[in-house]
Amino acid sequence: MHHKNLTLSILIFTILFACQPASEEESETEQSSLPNIVFILADDMGYGDPASYNPESKIPTPNIDRIAQNGVRFTDAHSPGPWCVPSRYGLITGQYPYRTQLNWRERALIDPDQRTIAELLKEHGYRTGMVGKWHLGFDNIDWGDIPEGQEFQGGPTDHGFDEFFGMHASLDIPPYFYIEGDRAVEVPSDTVADNQSADATTTISGAFWRGGDMAPNFNHEEVLPTFTERAVSFLEQQSADQPFFLYLALTAPHTPWVPTEEFVGTTSVGEYGDFTKQVDHTVGAIASTLESLGYTENTLFIFTSDNGPVWFPEDVEKFDHRSTASLRGMKIDHWEGGHRIPFVAQWPEEIPAGTVRDDLLGFTDVYATLAAVVGDTTASNEKDSYNMLPAFQNVATEPIRSEMIIGENAVRQGSWKFIRDGGAGGLGRNYGYRGQEAPPPVDELYNLAEDLSETNNLAEDQPEKVDELNALLPAAQE
Repeated sequence: MHHKNLTLSILIFTILFACQPASEEESETEQSSLPNIVFILADDMGYGDPASYNPESKIPTPNIDRIAQNGVRFTDAHSPGPWCVPSRYGLITGQYPYRTQLNWRERALIDPDQRTIAELLKEHGYRTGMVGKWHLGFDNIDWGDIPEGQEFQGGPTDHGFDEFFGMHASLDIPPYFYIEGDRAVEVPSDTVADNQSADATTTISGAFWRGGDMAPNFNHEEVLPTFTERAVSFLEQQSADQPFFLYLALTAPHTPWVPTEEFVGTTSVGEYGDFTKQVDHTVGAIASTLESLGYTENTLFIFTSDNGPVWFPEDVEKFDHRSTASLRGMKIDHWEGGHRIPFVAQWPEEIPAGTVRDDLLGFTDVYATLAAVVGDTTASNEKDSYNMLPAFQNVATEPIRSEMIIGENAVRQGSWKFIRDGGAGGLGRNYGYRGQEAPPPVDELYNLAEDLSETNNLAEDQPEKVDELNALLPAAQE
C-alpha cells in the first residue's frame, strides 16, 4: 500500500511538472532561436522593373537584385487581387479577399477575432511594428471630418502591431495625414488642389494626386523618406534578446511619382523610373541597417509588390521600358501584368543563395509560411494559405499548391489560367484605348506554359476546361 501511494505521488508530481508553463529562461531561449522578419511591400511596382526579373529593365535596382542573389527569386508569385486593398487583405489575414466585402472607406475590413500575421508572430514573442500604407479601413471614421483626438479603431494596433506609423491609404487618395498608433499626428485641417505632371502620358500618371483635405505640414515628396527613416528607427530600437517583425508598406512607386531631388533625372524612365530607383534605395537602407546592427544572418527579409504598375502602351513607347516585361496588362487587369509580381527573399541561415523557383505562390501563403518559420501548428487558414517554406529553402520537389484564386474572376490550375469576362480592368478600359471603345468582355483561357503573354485565347477551343475552371471561382460556389 505504501509503495502504491508513493508511485501515485510520483505520477501526480510528474504530470503537474510537465504541465507547468515554460520558465522565463526557456521562453527566452525559444525566442532567441527565432529569426527576425522584415517584409517590404512596394506599391504598384511591375514584374519587369527589377533587373533580376527583366534584364532589359531601364531602372537600376541593385538592392532588390542583391536580395535575389543572396536568396530566392520566385518567378510565379501573385498578389491575391490586382489592386491595393485585396492584396493587403490577403497578405495580413492569409485569406482570399473575395471572402469579405472590400468597402474599406466604410469599415475596418479585418474582423476583431480574425488572426493576422502580426498576431501570429506576437504570440511567439515577437515585437511587431508597421510603417506605411494600411488601406484596410478603420471603424467609425468620417473621412470628410476628422477631429482632434479621433481614435482610429480596427487598424494595425488593434490587429497585432505594437507600433504603427503611416497613412490610411494611397498617396493620391485624400485626406493626406500621418497616423501614429491610433491617432492622427496632425488632423487634415488644410486643403490641397488636384495635381498632375505637365507631360504625363495619361491623366492618372506622373505626379498625380486628387485634391482634398491635408494636414498643414504634410508633403507628398517627403512621405517615402519619412517612412524609410521610421523603419530604420524601429530596427535600431530593437533588442537582440527579442525577435522582431517589421512590415514596411510603401506608398511608392504608386502615383504620385514624386522622387526627391536626389533621384530626379537619375534614370531614363522619367518620374516613374526615378521614383522606383528611390524605392530600391529604401530597400538598401533597410538592408544596411540590418547589417550594421548584426541582424542580417538571422533575418528573413522579403521584398515584393502589391500588384502590377500603372504603365500604359504610351509609357512603353515614350521610355522604351516595359514595366511588366513580356506580361500582358497592368494594375487592375486580371492578365498577368496586373497580379504577377516580383517576390524575393533572403535568409542566410536557411535559404541557399541564388535560388530560383517557379512554384505557384500567393500573398495568402505568407501566413502559413511564417507559421512554419516559428513552429506554430495552430494556423487555421489552410484552405487559402499554404506553407511555402520548403520552396523558400529549395527542398520542395513537388508543387505545394496547384490552384489559386485571383480576385473574383481569375483562377490558376497548374499552367492553365481562366479569366471570367476577360482580363481588362477599369484603368485600361477607361484610359488605355486612346479614345476608342474598349472591346466587349469575353471569357479567356490560356496555357501559360506555352503563352505567358496571354495572346492566344483558347476558351472556344477548350469548353470543358473552361467549365472546370469556372466552377472553382467564387460565384460558381455560392
